[in-house]
Amino acid sequence: MRLPPWLASGTRGRDLALAATALVGGLVLFALGTQPQLPWHRSLPETVFLPPLGAACAAVALRRVASRASLALGTAAVVVDLVLGGSLSTVLVYTQVLYDACVYGPPRVWRWLLRVTGVLSVLGAALGVLLVGTWRGVGFGTPVALAGLMPVLTGISVRQYRDQAAAERTRAEQTARLAELDRRQAVAAERARMARELHDVIANHLSAVAIHATAALSVPGLDRTQVEAALRVIRENSVQGLAEMRQMIGVLRAPAEPPAPGADPEGAVAARLSELDGLVARARTAGLAVRVSTSGAPEALPVGVDLAAYRIVQESLTNALKHGGGEADLEIAYRPAEVVVTVENPLRAGGGGLPGAGAGLIGMRERAVLLDGRFAAGPHDGRWRVRAALPTAREGS
Repeated sequence: MRLPPWLASGTRGRDLALAATALVGGLVLFALGTQPQLPWHRSLPETVFLPPLGAACAAVALRRVASRASLALGTAAVVVDLVLGGSLSTVLVYTQVLYDACVYGPPRVWRWLLRVTGVLSVLGAALGVLLVGTWRGVGFGTPVALAGLMPVLTGISVRQYRDQAAAERTRAEQTARLAELDRRQAVAAERARMARELHDVIANHLSAVAIHATAALSVPGLDRTQVEAALRVIRENSVQGLAEMRQMIGVLRAPAEPPAPGADPEGAVAARLSELDGLVARARTAGLAVRVSTSGAPEALPVGVDLAAYRIVQESLTNALKHGGGEADLEIAYRPAEVVVTVENPLRAGGGGLPGAGAGLIGMRERAVLLDGRFAAGPHDGRWRVRAALPTAREGS
């Protein structure tokens, strides 16, 4: 069964339908002759009770749009009706007005109604006992309790259930929003990590390739030995870069599994300070004179610290090769609670070299910050210095 458009369109139509239904029901009670009157007004015609009934039904129609006006109008209607002699239909409609005031009105309204109807019920019972002289007089308070207190209690119960459901919906929506925010942050963090790895994996090798290719093309009169040396460096760096790229792509394609103990969570190839000799050898082959010094007792580092230190050294040597003066000093200091990596190189005269976007410095800083370490990069005593201090043990570990 389909509802009429004016009824199915929204709450306003339903409120009007409820008010009309209440009016029809009241008129039916009048037609059936169920209109009671108090003894002092038996001579009044029944038609005088119709305006209070209409006012009470109008109050029902206003229950959502103006809850306070609805309660005031309904209360005035039932008071006039009782003064005239009392009408069953108007009292019944007024119970709906009380219920609606508790459900749709502000909280202080239902608190006030609960006190008033409770007090009136008690006063009615006490007055009945005084008038009758026996305990049976408590029956005088029963109509007040049924027509006043019970609708208020029912409305309060429904309101509390509705408020609880709304609060649960709000919590569910907040949880969903937080989950979506966490998902977006996780995606952003993963994208940033992948960007760091891609940059660190290929920048070193492609920089060496670009430098030697540029030299081979720009320097006239190279003999075969020099050309072969340049091509050998280009080939070695290309092969190494491809191997690391395949390794990373394999990690990204593999199903998500927890890493084995001691495994490299980034999936890099030989990305350990213990493999630093190979990294330095490749840098020297590419044309960078690297001087290495170590202080302190080398010890096994946490996987994340070991990888970050290696990548910072790799990126620093790459930057020295691209923008420096052809040499670099690498110092690794093992301290009780941290490992400190320092790379210094002279600045190239005239600022020449391959162009850069600054992504390497951003990636190095992010790696240090993720480990609660310290990072600094910039000119120092006429040279460019990169310094990263990475903690090897966290507080409370």
